[in-house]
Amino acid sequence: MRIRSVRGALWEQRSVKLIHYFSDSNAAGPSLKIVIRIVLIGAVVAGLWFAMQSLITKREKDLAAQAAKPRPLPTIAVETVTGETWQRYLFAIGSFTAVQDVNVTNEVEGIVTSIDFVSGQQVNEGDVLVTLDTSVDTAELQALNAEQRLHELQFERSERLVAEHTISKSEFDIAAAKRDEATAMTRAKAASVRKKTIRAPFGGTLGIRKIDLGEYLDSGSEIVSLQMLTPIYLDFSMPERFISQVSLGQVVEAEVHAYPSETFRGRVTAVEPGINRVTLNMRIRAKFDNHGRRLRPGMFAEIRNTVAQRDDVLTIPQTAVTYTPYGNSVFVVRAEGAQHRVSRRQIDTGEVRSGRIAVLRGLSAGEQIVSAGHNKLRNDMSVQIEGSEQFSSLVKD
Repeated sequence: MRIRSVRGALWEQRSVKLIHYFSDSNAAGPSLKIVIRIVLIGAVVAGLWFAMQSLITKREKDLAAQAAKPRPLPTIAVETVTGETWQRYLFAIGSFTAVQDVNVTNEVEGIVTSIDFVSGQQVNEGDVLVTLDTSVDTAELQALNAEQRLHELQFERSERLVAEHTISKSEFDIAAAKRDEATAMTRAKAASVRKKTIRAPFGGTLGIRKIDLGEYLDSGSEIVSLQMLTPIYLDFSMPERFISQVSLGQVVEAEVHAYPSETFRGRVTAVEPGINRVTLNMRIRAKFDNHGRRLRPGMFAEIRNTVAQRDDVLTIPQTAVTYTPYGNSVFVVRAEGAQHRVSRRQIDTGEVRSGRIAVLRGLSAGEQIVSAGHNKLRNDMSVQIEGSEQFSSLVKD
């Protein structure tokens, strides 16, 4: 207890001194307060500066340590420049057209009494499609038949009488003329009745029906479209300078957007004898079997017209080429001891087929080029190759 009381007394004395000190400071004026504030602010700023310098120094040491570590080599895939023989083609665009394509119409007017087809139906030549009302025409035909029989009887009677010299030759001629007239009128009416039964003019595929039951049709009204789809024609044009390379029976390959992974083959069946004076193109027609009726009239087609000549070309994967406004380039791989390095080389490219591109200049057969991973490369850079054990035996200086 005595020790605690002594400590308390000491703290009392110190507190009194501090109070007297600050009382004296206040009495001394505001200048001392300003000095104390400046000292405190300077101490805080100095502490912050030293802390920042410590962090910066640590960061620099970490970056230096990281830079000192060896970087892993970029991994690439390689392919060999190969020589191929490509069939030469003439390229064009065209569209398919049906061998037969009509809108079925009626020759005589009438009311539709029967529709004997459905939209999209396959029909044969002569199949009945539509029947028009023939009640009035049938009655008129019966009357004409009766009149024809009467005139035939009168002609037979006149024929006997003229032989007996009972009537004159002119009366006999009148009877013959009336008989012929009645026969002709009967045949005309019979033909008119037959025309009220509309039939398919050829076998093919019907389109969408354009009439309804009970509808009155004027002559020439469109009933339904009819197209023959097997076989099918492909019409296209080519510049006149290729006329010597086009011949009948030549193979034509066509690709359509509806079947992007499939190629259809046909043969040239006709070449327009004249050249269009405006476009200076010649018109060509090829025929395709079109089994399954997948090709339809009006389809757009990209065409390759096969010619007899073949070309020997160097090819590489299309993905290996870097395309820039200043030219196309590839990275060529070379071996330097145990390491592999790449160097950028400018090339001239040509046609693209099935993911491979023809190289016209800049590479030689057998050279190794980077086919994947070239986006992270730069000139004269060391690389790591997939399957390096197999590759080291292929790459030569």
